[in-house]
Amino acid sequence: MGDASAEAQYEFIIASKPNPTVTLITLNRPKALNALSSPLFHELNHALAQAELDKDVGAVVLTGSEKAFAAGADIKEMKDIEFAEAYGNNFLSHWTQITEMKKPVIAAVSGYALGGGCELAMMCDIILASPTAKFGQPEINLGIIPGAGGTQRLTHALGKSRAMEIILTGKNISALDAEKWGLVSRVVAEGEGEVVKEAIELAKTIASKGRLSVMAAKESVNTSYELGLREGLHFERRLFQSLFATKDQKEGMSAFAEKRKAAFTNQ
Repeated sequence: MGDASAEAQYEFIIASKPNPTVTLITLNRPKALNALSSPLFHELNHALAQAELDKDVGAVVLTGSEKAFAAGADIKEMKDIEFAEAYGNNFLSHWTQITEMKKPVIAAVSGYALGGGCELAMMCDIILASPTAKFGQPEINLGIIPGAGGTQRLTHALGKSRAMEIILTGKNISALDAEKWGLVSRVVAEGEGEVVKEAIELAKTIASKGRLSVMAAKESVNTSYELGLREGLHFERRLFQSLFATKDQKEGMSAFAEKRKAAFTNQ
């Protein structure tokens, strides 16, 4: 595990290394069902930046508790905010910093992932769900709308009609429907801690690949949401061609030709 001093500096999260190549970040506000607050996001952003800088780390796992990944935003923190403050200080802008990560982030979701919790999971690159997971955007019940990507990312994932129904009614999505509709990569087996275990194994697998090609692949997939097909294919081909300047491409292809395991050096 990570060293104790690194783990002790946080109040609302726990950062550890269950494997030398994987950072595990656990949201840790159990009494509030991991309600998301600005101070929590400052800590999360710091831990993500540390993982980005750690040369040993190839992937990050983000999780909560068995009861809740994150049951929503901290309503007590935001209920009295006036428009001038929300707009003037660009409220929620630092909540999306996770999307700037170059290394892949896997969300391991058990229990409630609602509102900001659902949005945070969707900001990650891959979502694994426990059978107990429940997703939703209930902001409409509070007289607001999702403000950290819910109307955009959920629509990309589920299509207009489903996203519209979920956002306009505030109803939850079960783990099985989330898998069936393409919101999550897969639902793992039942059992406490199973989703985190699976996510760490997946992170280890990703971390065993060449770091540069993994980052390029993540960048290229994410760009598919931003560009039209012609521009996207052009972007992909240029990234593909650029990897021929790396030692890992020479090693990977030589290892294949020589029928041995590649020893990537992330160069």
